[in-house]
Amino acid sequence: MLLPLHRQAAVLAALRQAHPYEEVAYELIKLENEHQDVGAGLVGHLPKALSPLDFRQHLKAVLGVPVVKHTAFDKPIKKVALCGGAGSFLTGAAVAAGADAYVTADVKYHEFFAPEGRLLLCDVGHFESEQFTGELFRDLLLAAFGRTFAVLFAETSTNPVQYDC
Repeated sequence: MLLPLHRQAAVLAALRQAHPYEEVAYELIKLENEHQDVGAGLVGHLPKALSPLDFRQHLKAVLGVPVVKHTAFDKPIKKVALCGGAGSFLTGAAVAAGADAYVTADVKYHEFFAPEGRLLLCDVGHFESEQFTGELFRDLLLAAFGRTFAVLFAETSTNPVQYDC
C-alpha cells in the first residue's frame, strides 16, 4: 500500500486496531519520489499583469511591509509563486513552474543570483510572509469543529525583526 507521510500515524493506528493478532507485522519503506499534490508552496495568477514596481508596491501594501528585498527584473508579473517562511530552496521550482515572480523569505545574498534573471525573486521577511497563517488555521478549525470552537490569537507581536525606513 502507498500512503502519504502525513497519514502514516493514522494508518498504523488503524492497522493495529483491526489486526486480529497480538503483534502486527509490517514494514515501512520511504519512497523518494515527490507526491504531486503536496508541496511547500503554491503558484497562482494575478487578475492582470503588473509591472515589477507595481507588483512590489502591491506586496508592500498587502503585507504591510516597509521594504521588499528583490532581484532586478523588467518583465510584467502575471504568474506568481509563493512559499511562506524560508523558501529559497524552492527558487528553482518557481523558475521551472514558469513563474514571473517568486515571493518568500530569508533569502541569503548568493541565493539572489539563482534565478539568473528568469523571474523576480522577492524576500518579504519571514514573519511577514507567514503573518496570515493564523487566520487560515482559524478558518480550517472552525470549518472542522463548527462555530462553538474558540480560536484565540495572541495579541503580542513575536517578530524579532524591526525595520528603519
